[in-house]
Amino acid sequence: MYSFAKAFVNPASSPIRDLFKYLSDPEMISFAGGYPDPALFDVTGLEKASTRAYANSLSCLQYGNTDGTPQIKTEIMRLMQKRSVVTQAENIVVTTGSQQAFDLLLRVLIDEGDLALVENPTYPTNIQALRVHGARLMALPCDAQGLDVIALEQLLNSGARPKLLYTVPTFGNPSGSCMSLARRLRLLELAAAHGFVLVEDDPYGDLRFSGESLPSLAALAPQVPGANDWVVHMASLSKIVAPGLRVAWSVAPAAIAHRCYVAKQSADVGSSPWTQSIAAEYLASDALHSHLDRIRDGYRQKCAALCQALSERLGHALHFEQPQGGMFVWARLSHGLAAAELLKHALERKVMFVPGTGFHVDSPDVTTLRLSFAAPSVVQIREGVDRLAQAWQAAQA
Repeated sequence: MYSFAKAFVNPASSPIRDLFKYLSDPEMISFAGGYPDPALFDVTGLEKASTRAYANSLSCLQYGNTDGTPQIKTEIMRLMQKRSVVTQAENIVVTTGSQQAFDLLLRVLIDEGDLALVENPTYPTNIQALRVHGARLMALPCDAQGLDVIALEQLLNSGARPKLLYTVPTFGNPSGSCMSLARRLRLLELAAAHGFVLVEDDPYGDLRFSGESLPSLAALAPQVPGANDWVVHMASLSKIVAPGLRVAWSVAPAAIAHRCYVAKQSADVGSSPWTQSIAAEYLASDALHSHLDRIRDGYRQKCAALCQALSERLGHALHFEQPQGGMFVWARLSHGLAAAELLKHALERKVMFVPGTGFHVDSPDVTTLRLSFAAPSVVQIREGVDRLAQAWQAAQA
Protein backbone atom coordinates (compact mmCIF):
# COMPACT_ATOMS: atom_id res chain seq x y z
CA MET A 1 0.00 0.00 0.00
CA TYR A 2 2.76 2.47 0.96
CA SER A 3 5.72 3.35 -1.18
CA PHE A 4 8.57 3.28 1.33
CA ALA A 5 12.10 4.51 0.74
CA LYS A 6 14.33 1.68 -0.44
CA ALA A 7 16.20 1.41 2.87
CA PHE A 8 12.92 0.92 4.75
CA VAL A 9 11.08 -1.57 2.55
CA ASN A 10 12.27 -4.41 4.81
CA PRO A 11 14.22 -2.64 7.57
CA ALA A 12 16.29 -4.64 10.03
CA SER A 13 15.80 -3.59 13.63
CA SER A 14 18.54 -3.51 16.25
CA PRO A 15 19.10 -6.95 17.83
CA ILE A 16 19.82 -5.18 21.12
CA ARG A 17 16.73 -2.99 21.15
CA ASP A 18 14.54 -5.96 20.18
CA LEU A 19 15.37 -7.58 23.54
CA PHE A 20 14.31 -4.61 25.66
CA LYS A 21 10.70 -5.81 25.83
CA TYR A 22 11.92 -8.40 28.35
CA LEU A 23 13.30 -5.74 30.72
CA SER A 24 9.84 -5.05 32.13
CA ASP A 25 10.07 -8.37 33.97
CA PRO A 26 11.52 -7.50 37.41
CA GLU A 27 12.99 -11.00 37.76
CA MET A 28 15.00 -10.70 34.53
CA ILE A 29 18.78 -10.39 34.84
CA SER A 30 20.12 -8.63 31.77
CA PHE A 31 23.57 -8.99 30.26
CA ALA A 32 22.12 -7.51 27.05
CA GLY A 33 22.15 -3.71 26.78
CA GLY A 34 25.24 -1.61 27.46
CA TYR A 35 23.43 0.36 30.15
CA PRO A 36 25.54 2.08 32.83
CA ASP A 37 24.77 1.07 36.41
CA PRO A 38 22.30 3.61 37.88
CA ALA A 39 23.88 3.02 41.29
CA LEU A 40 27.05 4.61 39.89
CA PHE A 41 25.41 7.81 38.63
CA ASP A 42 26.70 10.95 40.33
CA VAL A 43 23.19 12.07 41.27
CA THR A 44 24.38 14.66 43.79
CA GLY A 45 26.84 16.20 41.36
CA LEU A 46 24.24 16.39 38.61
CA GLU A 47 21.66 17.93 40.96
CA LYS A 48 24.12 20.66 41.89
CA ALA A 49 24.99 21.21 38.22
CA SER A 50 21.29 21.50 37.37
CA THR A 51 20.75 24.09 40.10
CA ARG A 52 23.68 26.16 38.81
CA ALA A 53 22.41 25.90 35.24
CA TYR A 54 19.13 27.51 36.27
CA ALA A 55 20.75 30.06 38.57
CA ASN A 56 23.14 31.33 35.90
CA SER A 57 20.54 31.90 33.19
CA LEU A 58 17.17 30.67 32.01
CA SER A 59 18.55 30.70 28.46
CA CYS A 60 18.95 26.95 28.89
CA LEU A 61 15.18 26.73 28.37
CA GLN A 62 15.37 28.60 25.05
CA TYR A 63 16.52 27.45 21.61
CA GLY A 64 20.31 27.24 21.34
CA ASN A 65 23.06 27.13 18.75
CA THR A 66 22.72 24.26 16.30
CA ASP A 67 26.31 23.13 16.82
CA GLY A 68 26.24 23.47 20.61
CA THR A 69 26.17 26.19 23.25
CA PRO A 70 29.40 28.15 23.79
CA GLN A 71 29.55 26.94 27.40
CA ILE A 72 29.46 23.22 26.57
CA LYS A 73 31.94 23.70 23.72
CA THR A 74 34.37 25.37 26.13
CA GLU A 75 34.07 22.45 28.55
CA ILE A 76 34.40 19.88 25.75
CA MET A 77 37.61 21.56 24.58
CA ARG A 78 38.91 21.45 28.16
CA LEU A 79 37.97 17.77 28.52
CA MET A 80 39.54 16.88 25.16
CA GLN A 81 42.74 18.69 26.16
CA LYS A 82 42.93 16.46 29.25
CA ARG A 83 42.72 13.57 26.77
CA SER A 84 45.66 15.06 24.83
CA VAL A 85 43.48 16.35 21.97
CA VAL A 86 43.81 20.08 21.23
CA THR A 87 40.86 21.37 19.22
CA GLN A 88 38.89 24.53 18.45
CA ALA A 89 35.20 25.39 18.74
CA GLU A 90 34.81 25.33 14.95
CA ASN A 91 35.83 21.67 14.90
CA ILE A 92 33.17 20.58 17.42
CA VAL A 93 29.53 19.72 16.73
CA VAL A 94 27.50 18.87 19.83
CA THR A 95 24.92 16.15 19.15
CA THR A 96 22.06 14.28 20.78
CA GLY A 97 24.05 11.14 21.50
CA SER A 98 27.01 9.93 19.46
CA GLN A 99 24.66 7.98 17.20
CA GLN A 100 23.48 11.31 15.81
CA ALA A 101 27.10 12.38 15.31
CA PHE A 102 27.62 9.28 13.17
CA ASP A 103 24.39 9.81 11.25
CA LEU A 104 25.29 13.43 10.45
CA LEU A 105 28.71 12.33 9.25
CA LEU A 106 27.15 9.77 6.93
CA ARG A 107 24.78 12.41 5.56
CA VAL A 108 27.67 14.59 4.47
CA LEU A 109 30.07 11.87 3.28
CA ILE A 110 28.20 8.87 1.91
CA ASP A 111 26.57 8.59 -1.50
CA GLU A 112 24.77 5.45 -2.70
CA GLY A 113 27.33 2.72 -3.36
CA ASP A 114 30.28 4.32 -1.55
CA LEU A 115 32.54 1.78 0.15
CA ALA A 116 32.62 1.92 3.97
CA LEU A 117 34.83 -0.33 6.09
CA VAL A 118 33.96 -1.59 9.56
CA GLU A 119 35.44 -3.97 12.07
CA ASN A 120 34.17 -7.53 12.37
CA PRO A 121 32.38 -7.69 14.76
CA THR A 122 31.05 -4.14 15.14
CA TYR A 123 28.16 -2.16 16.64
CA PRO A 124 24.94 -3.23 14.85
CA THR A 125 23.19 0.15 14.97
CA ASN A 126 26.02 1.64 12.92
CA ILE A 127 25.78 -1.22 10.42
CA GLN A 128 22.11 -0.26 10.22
CA ALA A 129 22.96 3.44 9.75
CA LEU A 130 25.47 2.75 6.99
CA ARG A 131 22.98 0.62 5.10
CA VAL A 132 20.25 3.25 5.43
CA HIS A 133 22.60 5.75 3.80
CA GLY A 134 23.34 3.36 0.93
CA ALA A 135 26.93 2.47 1.77
CA ARG A 136 28.53 -0.66 0.37
CA LEU A 137 29.86 -2.40 3.47
CA MET A 138 32.97 -4.48 3.91
CA ALA A 139 34.14 -5.92 7.24
CA LEU A 140 37.75 -6.27 8.34
CA PRO A 141 38.94 -8.96 10.77
CA CYS A 142 39.84 -8.17 14.37
CA ASP A 143 41.65 -10.01 17.13
CA ALA A 144 42.57 -9.28 20.75
CA GLN A 145 44.78 -6.40 19.52
CA GLY A 146 41.95 -4.78 17.57
CA LEU A 147 41.60 -4.12 13.86
CA ASP A 148 43.87 -6.20 11.60
CA VAL A 149 45.78 -3.41 9.82
CA ILE A 150 47.67 -5.90 7.64
CA ALA A 151 44.36 -7.08 6.18
CA LEU A 152 43.37 -3.44 5.69
CA GLU A 153 46.64 -2.64 3.91
CA GLN A 154 46.22 -5.63 1.61
CA LEU A 155 42.70 -4.50 0.76
CA LEU A 156 43.85 -0.95 0.00
CA ASN A 157 46.76 -2.18 -2.12
CA SER A 158 44.33 -4.32 -4.12
CA GLY A 159 42.61 -1.16 -5.31
CA ALA A 160 39.80 -0.68 -2.77
CA ARG A 161 38.90 2.99 -2.27
CA PRO A 162 36.85 3.34 0.92
CA LYS A 163 35.15 6.61 1.79
CA LEU A 164 35.48 5.93 5.50
CA LEU A 165 36.49 3.36 8.10
CA TYR A 166 34.53 3.11 11.35
CA THR A 167 36.37 1.79 14.41
CA VAL A 168 36.00 1.58 18.19
CA PRO A 169 39.71 1.18 19.00
CA THR A 170 39.43 1.31 22.79
CA PHE A 171 37.31 -1.48 24.32
CA GLY A 172 35.35 -2.13 21.16
CA ASN A 173 31.66 -2.87 21.13
CA PRO A 174 31.08 -5.82 21.16
CA SER A 175 34.59 -7.31 21.21
CA GLY A 176 35.99 -5.49 24.25
CA SER A 177 39.36 -5.48 22.48
CA CYS A 178 41.84 -2.60 22.62
CA MET A 179 43.86 -1.71 19.52
CA SER A 180 47.62 -1.75 20.11
CA LEU A 181 49.68 1.43 19.79
CA ALA A 182 51.54 0.09 16.74
CA ARG A 183 48.27 -0.66 14.97
CA ARG A 184 46.86 2.77 15.83
CA LEU A 185 49.85 4.51 14.29
CA ARG A 186 49.76 2.32 11.17
CA LEU A 187 46.04 2.90 10.77
CA LEU A 188 46.63 6.66 10.83
CA GLU A 189 49.39 6.30 8.23
CA LEU A 190 47.08 4.32 5.94
CA ALA A 191 44.25 6.86 6.29
CA ALA A 192 46.59 9.71 5.36
CA ALA A 193 48.20 7.81 2.47
CA HIS A 194 44.96 6.52 0.93
CA GLY A 195 42.66 9.44 1.75
CA PHE A 196 39.79 7.88 3.67
CA VAL A 197 38.03 9.32 6.73
CA LEU A 198 38.93 7.46 9.90
CA VAL A 199 35.90 7.56 12.22
CA GLU A 200 36.95 6.93 15.81
CA ASP A 201 34.09 6.15 18.19
CA ASP A 202 35.32 6.56 21.77
CA PRO A 203 32.53 6.09 24.33
CA TYR A 204 34.58 3.79 26.58
CA GLY A 205 38.08 5.28 26.59
CA ASP A 206 37.79 6.55 30.17
CA LEU A 207 36.58 3.16 31.43
CA ARG A 208 39.97 1.44 31.63
CA PHE A 209 40.40 -0.51 34.85
CA SER A 210 43.54 -2.55 34.12
CA GLY A 211 46.52 -2.45 31.78
CA GLU A 212 48.35 0.49 30.21
CA SER A 213 46.40 3.50 28.95
CA LEU A 214 46.69 4.24 25.23
CA PRO A 215 46.13 7.57 23.43
CA SER A 216 43.16 7.91 21.11
CA LEU A 217 43.60 8.10 17.36
CA ALA A 218 42.74 11.80 17.59
CA ALA A 219 45.53 12.32 20.14
CA LEU A 220 48.04 10.44 17.98
CA ALA A 221 47.06 12.04 14.67
CA PRO A 222 49.37 15.12 14.98
CA GLN A 223 52.34 12.72 15.16
CA VAL A 224 51.54 11.22 11.74
CA PRO A 225 52.01 13.54 8.74
CA GLY A 226 48.68 14.34 7.10
CA ALA A 227 46.58 12.24 9.48
CA ASN A 228 44.89 15.18 11.21
CA ASP A 229 42.99 15.89 7.99
CA TRP A 230 41.35 12.46 8.03
CA VAL A 231 40.31 11.75 11.64
CA VAL A 232 36.80 12.31 12.99
CA HIS A 233 36.55 11.61 16.71
CA MET A 234 33.18 10.94 18.37
CA ALA A 235 32.70 10.96 22.14
CA SER A 236 29.86 11.04 24.63
CA LEU A 237 28.90 11.53 28.27
CA SER A 238 26.43 8.62 28.09
CA LYS A 239 28.69 5.92 29.52
CA ILE A 240 30.69 8.05 31.94
CA VAL A 241 28.08 10.49 33.34
CA ALA A 242 24.48 9.63 32.36
CA PRO A 243 22.90 8.56 29.06
CA GLY A 244 19.78 10.59 29.87
CA LEU A 245 21.73 13.80 29.23
CA ARG A 246 22.07 12.78 25.55
CA VAL A 247 25.17 14.98 25.27
CA ALA A 248 27.79 13.88 22.77
CA TRP A 249 30.03 15.50 20.18
CA SER A 250 32.22 15.03 17.16
CA VAL A 251 35.63 16.60 16.61
CA ALA A 252 36.39 16.88 12.91
CA PRO A 253 38.36 18.87 10.34
CA ALA A 254 36.64 22.22 9.84
CA ALA A 255 35.28 21.40 6.36
CA ILE A 256 33.57 18.25 7.69
CA ALA A 257 32.38 19.88 10.92
CA HIS A 258 30.74 22.75 9.01
CA ARG A 259 28.80 20.34 6.81
CA CYS A 260 27.69 18.32 9.84
CA TYR A 261 26.47 21.60 11.35
CA VAL A 262 24.41 22.32 8.23
CA ALA A 263 23.06 18.75 8.21
CA LYS A 264 22.05 19.09 11.86
CA GLN A 265 19.96 22.15 11.07
CA SER A 266 17.51 19.94 9.19
CA ALA A 267 17.81 17.06 11.67
CA ASP A 268 16.72 18.67 14.93
CA VAL A 269 17.60 22.40 14.70
CA GLY A 270 19.77 21.87 17.77
CA SER A 271 20.32 19.58 20.74
CA SER A 272 18.77 20.50 24.08
CA PRO A 273 20.39 23.60 25.64
CA TRP A 274 18.89 22.42 28.94
CA THR A 275 20.94 19.24 29.18
CA GLN A 276 23.96 20.92 27.56
CA SER A 277 23.92 23.50 30.36
CA ILE A 278 23.71 20.83 33.05
CA ALA A 279 26.55 18.90 31.40
CA ALA A 280 28.66 22.03 31.08
CA GLU A 281 28.18 22.94 34.74
CA TYR A 282 29.03 19.38 35.73
CA LEU A 283 32.23 19.34 33.67
CA ALA A 284 33.20 22.81 34.90
CA SER A 285 33.00 21.59 38.51
CA ASP A 286 35.66 18.93 37.83
CA ALA A 287 33.40 16.38 39.54
CA LEU A 288 33.98 14.00 36.64
CA HIS A 289 37.51 13.10 37.78
CA SER A 290 36.49 11.55 41.12
CA HIS A 291 33.35 10.13 39.54
CA LEU A 292 35.46 8.25 36.97
CA ASP A 293 37.53 6.67 39.74
CA ARG A 294 34.31 5.40 41.30
CA ILE A 295 32.83 3.90 38.15
CA ARG A 296 36.13 2.36 37.07
CA ASP A 297 36.34 0.59 40.40
CA GLY A 298 32.73 -0.55 40.12
CA TYR A 299 33.17 -1.93 36.60
CA ARG A 300 36.48 -3.57 37.54
CA GLN A 301 34.67 -5.57 40.21
CA LYS A 302 31.78 -6.45 37.91
CA CYS A 303 34.03 -7.52 35.04
CA ALA A 304 36.07 -9.71 37.37
CA ALA A 305 32.91 -11.25 38.83
CA LEU A 306 31.48 -12.05 35.39
CA CYS A 307 34.69 -13.53 34.01
CA GLN A 308 35.30 -15.61 37.14
CA ALA A 309 31.74 -16.93 37.15
CA LEU A 310 31.85 -17.75 33.43
CA SER A 311 35.13 -19.61 33.87
CA GLU A 312 33.85 -21.56 36.86
CA ARG A 313 30.35 -22.40 35.59
CA LEU A 314 30.73 -22.34 31.80
CA GLY A 315 34.45 -22.70 31.15
CA HIS A 316 33.78 -25.88 29.20
CA ALA A 317 31.03 -24.24 27.17
CA LEU A 318 32.42 -20.96 25.90
CA HIS A 319 35.66 -19.13 25.15
CA PHE A 320 36.37 -15.44 25.83
CA GLU A 321 39.09 -12.87 26.49
CA GLN A 322 38.84 -10.86 29.72
CA PRO A 323 38.74 -7.14 28.74
CA GLN A 324 40.81 -4.43 30.38
CA GLY A 325 37.99 -1.91 30.29
CA GLY A 326 34.67 -0.97 28.75
CA MET A 327 31.41 -2.80 29.41
CA PHE A 328 31.44 -6.01 27.39
CA VAL A 329 32.66 -9.58 27.18
CA TRP A 330 32.59 -11.20 23.74
CA ALA A 331 32.31 -14.98 23.83
CA ARG A 332 32.03 -17.97 21.51
CA LEU A 333 30.07 -21.11 22.40
CA SER A 334 31.68 -24.50 21.99
CA HIS A 335 30.22 -27.62 20.36
CA GLY A 336 28.62 -25.50 17.61
CA LEU A 337 25.63 -24.41 19.70
CA ALA A 338 23.95 -21.33 18.25
CA ALA A 339 23.67 -18.40 20.65
CA ALA A 340 20.07 -17.81 19.54
CA GLU A 341 19.19 -21.34 20.67
CA LEU A 342 20.85 -20.77 24.04
CA LEU A 343 18.95 -17.48 24.38
CA LYS A 344 15.60 -19.30 24.14
CA HIS A 345 16.49 -21.41 27.17
CA ALA A 346 18.05 -18.40 28.95
CA LEU A 347 14.91 -16.29 28.63
CA GLU A 348 12.89 -19.10 30.19
CA ARG A 349 15.26 -18.85 33.17
CA LYS A 350 15.02 -15.05 33.38
CA VAL A 351 18.44 -14.12 32.05
CA MET A 352 19.36 -12.60 28.72
CA PHE A 353 22.28 -11.61 26.51
CA VAL A 354 22.68 -10.52 22.88
CA PRO A 355 23.43 -13.20 20.23
CA GLY A 356 26.38 -12.16 18.10
CA THR A 357 24.86 -12.52 14.64
CA GLY A 358 23.72 -8.88 14.49
CA PHE A 359 27.28 -7.64 15.07
CA HIS A 360 28.46 -9.07 11.73
CA VAL A 361 28.07 -7.49 8.30
CA ASP A 362 27.86 -10.86 6.56
CA SER A 363 28.63 -14.53 7.22
CA PRO A 364 27.74 -14.20 10.90
CA ASP A 365 29.22 -16.55 13.45
CA VAL A 366 26.07 -17.94 15.07
CA THR A 367 28.03 -19.23 18.08
CA THR A 368 29.05 -15.75 19.27
CA LEU A 369 27.38 -13.64 21.96
CA ARG A 370 27.89 -10.39 23.85
CA LEU A 371 27.51 -10.05 27.61
CA SER A 372 27.49 -6.69 29.37
CA PHE A 373 28.60 -6.58 33.00
CA ALA A 374 27.79 -2.87 33.46
CA ALA A 375 24.21 -2.75 34.76
CA PRO A 376 23.68 -5.84 37.01
CA SER A 377 25.12 -5.97 40.50
CA VAL A 378 27.85 -8.44 41.43
CA VAL A 379 25.24 -10.61 43.14
CA GLN A 380 23.03 -10.51 40.04
CA ILE A 381 26.00 -11.31 37.82
CA ARG A 382 26.72 -14.50 39.75
CA GLU A 383 23.05 -15.51 39.77
CA GLY A 384 22.77 -14.67 36.07
CA VAL A 385 25.69 -16.90 35.17
CA ASP A 386 24.17 -19.70 37.24
CA ARG A 387 21.00 -19.32 35.16
CA LEU A 388 23.05 -19.32 31.97
CA ALA A 389 24.71 -22.56 33.05
CA GLN A 390 21.25 -24.07 33.58
CA ALA A 391 20.22 -22.85 30.13
CA TRP A 392 23.31 -24.45 28.63
CA GLN A 393 22.43 -27.78 30.21
CA ALA A 394 18.87 -27.51 28.93
CA ALA A 395 20.11 -26.74 25.42
CA GLN A 396 22.23 -29.92 25.46
CA ALA A 397 19.29 -32.13 26.45
